[in-house]
Amino acid sequence: MSAGKSTESVTLRIPGEILRDIDRIATATERSRSFIILRALKGYLLNEGADVLAAIDGQAQLDAGEHEDFDAVLAEMDRLIAGKVS
Repeated sequence: MSAGKSTESVTLRIPGEILRDIDRIATATERSRSFIILRALKGYLLNEGADVLAAIDGQAQLDAGEHEDFDAVLAEMDRLIAGKVS
């Protein structure tokens, strides 16, 4: 983690077999348990989490009226395809 970033403590209950795997990885890589868990969480946020966050942001944009009318977009595409660009 970069210097200057604030951190918060979180208590987490996880299955023993997952914790054993985390500990094995931490030992093998000479990293802390926290480092391994943080890397796993960052990986989640880059993949599945990013999709969830994008959906939340998209819904917020719709709620704020920030969208285009689908029929207008299709009509514009038809004009572009027909070569009638103004």
